[in-house]
Amino acid sequence: MKIYTLHKKQNLPISVDEAWEFLSSPKNLKTITPDYMGFNILSGADRPMFPGQIIQYIVTPVLGIKTKWVTEITHVKDKEYFVDEQRFGPYALWHHKHFIKPIDGGVEMEDIVDYKIPMGILGQMVHPILVKPKLEEIFNYRTKKLEELFGKY
Repeated sequence: MKIYTLHKKQNLPISVDEAWEFLSSPKNLKTITPDYMGFNILSGADRPMFPGQIIQYIVTPVLGIKTKWVTEITHVKDKEYFVDEQRFGPYALWHHKHFIKPIDGGVEMEDIVDYKIPMGILGQMVHPILVKPKLEEIFNYRTKKLEELFGKY
């Protein structure tokens, strides 16, 4: 069983309060996800984030195939971090930690995603060709979009 990790950091010239307000709202995920992903929230984003919150999405990650993705917010520490875990979707495991901390002149945002690809050895073979590049592309898009919205650090 191979578990992969994606680790990204980004600094933005905004306050912890501003960063938390934006990042902890599931409704803002659509804003920082590439349009071609067809990201659409079906349910669960109608109140502020809390542990146990279930959010259902439709995404179109590859070849125009619509996929239902269900995540649970498992941990929340106000203005510091939250964790979302896939309950149903394209991964065998998806555990995404979001951290926010103050730095001089802004905030540092850190994402750590531990994930496992389904389909055993076949999934492992596809990972470097399809999955890893797609995740990198999505997180690079987020970096650029957040800089457009809040400025460069």
